[in-house]
Amino acid sequence: MNILFADKFPDKQAAVLRAAGHDCVFNPELGAEDLAGALGGFEVLVVRSTQVSAAAVAAGGALRMIIRAGAGTNTIDKAAAAAAGMFVCNVPGRNALAVAELTLGLILAVDRRIADNVRDLRAGKWNKKKYSTAAGVYGKTIGIVGLGAIGLAVAERAHAFGMNISAVYKPQRPAKAQDFLRALGVDYVDSMEQLAAAGDILTLHVPQSPQTRKLVDAKLLARMKPGAILINTSRGDVVDEAALIRAMDEKGIRAGLDVYAGEPGAGEGEFTSALAQHPNVYGTHHIGASTDQAQDAVAEGVLEIIAAFADGKALHCVNAPLQAAAEAPE
Repeated sequence: MNILFADKFPDKQAAVLRAAGHDCVFNPELGAEDLAGALGGFEVLVVRSTQVSAAAVAAGGALRMIIRAGAGTNTIDKAAAAAAGMFVCNVPGRNALAVAELTLGLILAVDRRIADNVRDLRAGKWNKKKYSTAAGVYGKTIGIVGLGAIGLAVAERAHAFGMNISAVYKPQRPAKAQDFLRALGVDYVDSMEQLAAAGDILTLHVPQSPQTRKLVDAKLLARMKPGAILINTSRGDVVDEAALIRAMDEKGIRAGLDVYAGEPGAGEGEFTSALAQHPNVYGTHHIGASTDQAQDAVAEGVLEIIAAFADGKALHCVNAPLQAAAEAPE
């Protein structure tokens, strides 16, 4: 098959694809606006952060599958792909450990004001008195919103730090996950409002969807303790950014954020955000899954999807219902 990679892809897995007889083109510099003009003749498109619009889908005359080298597929127009008879597939769960690691890193960075320490040291300033006032995380309560692969990995690591773990009770969780959470001593509450009120830290690990858009709004933020920490390594739209800014100004909420509303679709670019620039925010550049370990694991998942597609199967297809509707006879 002819495969276009519009983002970086590890050399090791690229060699496996070539050895299997696939024609691969790697163009990680492609941006969303360039994609439509680059798709001619390719049967498979692999992307990480590059947005795939309806216009790009329409330009992919030979395109049969779009693979998101990661879990979230909100940057791909799945409906347009389905209408064009294209499968959209993802690689779920392979980057969970990397995102969980960043989540704990942000919690510690906010509590110990690590970035401010570094800034002052680089400026030649010594202020041990100022930075010796951290609360610490041992014995604190962390509320985890979303207990998929990432949320479970966060729970495991939070437990290792001696934190108390809280979550909203959902009886439909798989038995294996329930057993795991029971072993960690998770305390269940009945609602998001109770979770926000009880926690010293609230961390978000949910997909982007109409149901999760602005899940953290003014009402929920009002339930959080003054000075509590909000962590978001999921998607920017999950948080009402204007409401979070007000909560930081009015009650000292602190935030560790890896994602933002309207963040650039490319790897580099200008980005102006009142939230990202707020002094109570410790931010990173949507790098949750960007470790070598995670990228190797995701790349292995991409290989599995391509091998399955060569055998006539669409593995981890996320637009299957749309696909079926698009192919149904009138």
